[in-house]
Amino acid sequence: MASIKDIAKLCDVSVATVSKALNDKADISQETKQHIKRVAKEMGYVPQFYARAIRTNKSYNIGVLFMDDAMCGLTHDYFSHILNSFKVTAEENGYDITFINSNQTHQQHKTYLEHCRYRGLDGVMIACINYDNLEVDALVQSDIPVVTVDRHYPDTVSILSDNTNGMESLMEYIISQGHKRIAYLSGDESTVTEQRIASYRKTMKKHRLTVHEEYHVRTEYRNLEAARKYTKQLLSLPTPPTCIIYQDDYSAMGGLESIREMGLSVPNDISIAGYDDIFIASQLCPRLTTVHQDTEVMGQIAAERLIALIEQKKNISSEPIIVGSHLKKGGSVKHIKG
Repeated sequence: MASIKDIAKLCDVSVATVSKALNDKADISQETKQHIKRVAKEMGYVPQFYARAIRTNKSYNIGVLFMDDAMCGLTHDYFSHILNSFKVTAEENGYDITFINSNQTHQQHKTYLEHCRYRGLDGVMIACINYDNLEVDALVQSDIPVVTVDRHYPDTVSILSDNTNGMESLMEYIISQGHKRIAYLSGDESTVTEQRIASYRKTMKKHRLTVHEEYHVRTEYRNLEAARKYTKQLLSLPTPPTCIIYQDDYSAMGGLESIREMGLSVPNDISIAGYDDIFIASQLCPRLTTVHQDTEVMGQIAAERLIALIEQKKNISSEPIIVGSHLKKGGSVKHIKG
């Protein structure tokens, strides 16, 4: 296996110059850097991980803490896209990913913080978890660099989707189509949910529309059975809504199933909309009207900011980073006369 000394000899430069080139230091020319990297690649040079780890006092390993209430794991469409983008960006910067075990037996239980220290993790990305958990709070408050997704902590870097404007744009479109009786199945209690509910109610109030309490149902995210149940409940009201907004696109499939079981059709008899713009939304017939969340950008920024925290540790703003979302019009919302 080629060594740095071998590369230095072939390139006729010092070992220090080779080291700087391979570590992208700025005090050598780009031409020299590219030449050394090309030679290193041709010689089959592989960096010695442990030597680098000892030298930098880093493991080059980032933890991911994720556990959604629906126990969907990596089949969770929204999170899996964030994670993939996060993983790609982290690996491009020389970091590996380790999942933090959140399903341990009582005998071997380690807190999240203990697990991170045991694994020697340089930092952690936290997403889709109960942020009120004391173990999560202890991890966030520790000296381990942390980035949170969809939840903002003071003095912590947070990546947030623009839920307020996302819901507002969806509501404005539905109202523009003539709908006044709009039901909303909101998800579990969380910052995301409360932002969307507030935007739903604010937009209704802006247009002087009544928010009938029976039209707002609190349920769970990604729960087909609950979506089926509450869809039937809403459509059985003496004055049913003309449009139902589901907490996510996946749940909208359950609602669509109940609507068809009742002998009704979308959008002729009832309009529906979702949230997230997952792949299945484009496959439904009619195509689901929904809100696109830029999960690729969220994952990329989360990785970039976490690595900056790990490597710089100072001068990193803790202001929440809001990633835009936008409306995706489908055929599931009918234009009706007022």
